[in-house]
Amino acid sequence: MSAKLLEGKPIAEKIKQELKLQIQDAGIKPVLSSILVGENGGAESYVRAQKKLSEGLGISYQFHKLNADSAEPALIEFIQKLNNDKNINGIILQMPLPAHIDGRKMSNYILPEKDVEGMHPVNIGKLLFNQAKIIPCTAAAVMELIESAAIDLYGKEAVVVGHSEIVGKPLALLLLEKFATVTVCHIGTAKRGKLEEHVRQAEVLIVAVGKPNLIKGEWIKEGAIVVDVGINKVGDKIVGDVEFEGAAKRASWITPVPGGVGPLTATLLMRNLVESAKH
Repeated sequence: MSAKLLEGKPIAEKIKQELKLQIQDAGIKPVLSSILVGENGGAESYVRAQKKLSEGLGISYQFHKLNADSAEPALIEFIQKLNNDKNINGIILQMPLPAHIDGRKMSNYILPEKDVEGMHPVNIGKLLFNQAKIIPCTAAAVMELIESAAIDLYGKEAVVVGHSEIVGKPLALLLLEKFATVTVCHIGTAKRGKLEEHVRQAEVLIVAVGKPNLIKGEWIKEGAIVVDVGINKVGDKIVGDVEFEGAAKRASWITPVPGGVGPLTATLLMRNLVESAKH
């Protein structure tokens, strides 16, 4: 078997066109405010990509850079200022923050309706009850990829490797809403020596750990759908958490790395923003 590729870019392009029409039809000019604290090359690269994407969709992108030594109270005050600005529809706090600032705590100060990353406890709570309009972007990207292949998740054995708040936990809830039978693996699973056993049972496998080639190709069940969220640099190559070549021989569908989940994530951030602006 040779797997078909689940590529994110064509889906992202389709969603972009839909967003342009929604913005046009609603007669709105969404505004996204981005906050970066200190110097961070990776985050600044992400900011540039967000700005370019925003401008292409007709979205106003405001970038705010605070000093690296900014204290938590100053950052909270700045977030509250953006919360109170009725012209701003969405706020994103670029990560990582300097070590003296608690990123999780700071994110909770963003109003739920302006939390375009979908990570505020209120938005996660709505996800639990299938009421969420704003969904964590990477988890949403995984679901878009699976749905693009017209895969019926009902009753399928879905295994999520990684239980982060950003991907694994919200993804488990989204899969449960589709009536998949969901197993979530994590470091405890690996330490007990059970990871391979669970992976071999997966009809749908999603891996989001950040460890290159953690999942061996021969572990993949014949005909499985494999979504690799991992982005890892090994030498001069970018690889995922799954051994791609071995997995591609056994899977029916597989995401390339790069080119799978990544191209979709920023676009779904913009979809969350438009949803906020409309409501």
